[in-house]
Amino acid sequence: MHDIRAIRENPAAFDAGLARRGLEPQSAALLALDEKRRALITEAQAAQTRRNEASKAIGAAKARRDDPTDLMAEVAELKERMPQIDAEEKAVGAELTTLLAALPNIPYADVPKGADEEDNQLVATVGEPTVLPFEAKEHDAFGPALGLDFETGARLSGTRFTLVRGAAAKLHRALGQFMLDTLEAHGYEQAIPPLLVREETMFGTGQLPKFAEDSFQTTDGRWLIPTAEVSLTNIVREQILSEEELPLRFAALTACFRSEAGSAGRDTRGFIRQHQFEKCEMVSITTPEQSEAEHERMTQCAEGILTALGLPFRRMKLCSGDMGFTAARTYDLEVWLPGQARYREISSCSTCGDFQARRMNARFRPAGEKGTRFVHTLNGSGLAVGRTLVAVLENYQQEDGSVRVPDVLKPYLGGLEVLAPAN
Repeated sequence: MHDIRAIRENPAAFDAGLARRGLEPQSAALLALDEKRRALITEAQAAQTRRNEASKAIGAAKARRDDPTDLMAEVAELKERMPQIDAEEKAVGAELTTLLAALPNIPYADVPKGADEEDNQLVATVGEPTVLPFEAKEHDAFGPALGLDFETGARLSGTRFTLVRGAAAKLHRALGQFMLDTLEAHGYEQAIPPLLVREETMFGTGQLPKFAEDSFQTTDGRWLIPTAEVSLTNIVREQILSEEELPLRFAALTACFRSEAGSAGRDTRGFIRQHQFEKCEMVSITTPEQSEAEHERMTQCAEGILTALGLPFRRMKLCSGDMGFTAARTYDLEVWLPGQARYREISSCSTCGDFQARRMNARFRPAGEKGTRFVHTLNGSGLAVGRTLVAVLENYQQEDGSVRVPDVLKPYLGGLEVLAPAN
């Protein structure tokens, strides 16, 4: 959520920031509503003051045995008008909030301007793309023999659902636990958050109201989380923290649910884009002064998992047109998939500044100060488990359809060296 006071102070800068997102200027419309709302507040205050004065004057007139009829008529008129002013002010305020809530975060100055993924900026490449001594296959070609049962998943639930069983299920579970253990070693507190949340929780992290069609809603009005970012970030909703408590770092391995409303025709095969998937999520709550370093730290944590797994990847800085709604800057980590002979996103690490904190009213009290400030929030994938499974299958595949187990995962699989296809 944007601060209307900041827009009031520098509308040109606000519109310039939106322009980098490809949006038309909005400050004039917002400030017109803001001015109208403030005028109504002033009118309400003046009306209340005059009503109090007139009421006192009526008492004084009666004491002097003067006729208070005109004053009583004025008080009656004010009594009737004041609820109208209040209703108008609330309506204008709601309209202003609705408009502000629909506008994305302003990109940081170092974010490259661009329209889509073609304009993203390569930051670093780690490792060389895997070259196999045979023709690499995509995971959906040999994955079914290892337990990626696409047919049964579709029969049970429809498209974009997969039944994972056997060797693939063991690898999937090992990856998730390895990610959690790694993040805990980096100071992230493990959490098991609710998968169903209220509307205001989804609003706090920016999924609502604009992206309702991208998520699933239950019959009782709750929402299935599209990522544990939603639950973890809202831990500090409507809280005032002390500066000494920060940073807070949380990690959770959860199921995630996405309708994929805007991705018709994309990745319809395989395990890349599912309605239900697991992800290990990182969330940090920091002071504004800490958030820059925290963004780099978080991204390095995700990179460390890929490095430990021996997977080639690259870091991309997303352009202004490709970032998520709440992000002020995002680094995407893209892993190399030999079967597709291309890099694919496996993690996004974003810093949101105080954008989400304003929506959640999450603040902290700086040491030695009486006032409060909004916290900064960050979130990142550490990592998407299903996509990591795909990356391991494709990078460690062998010609006979088996898959070598990365060294760091062997303890999680009882020392198993190779995942063999079922007979």
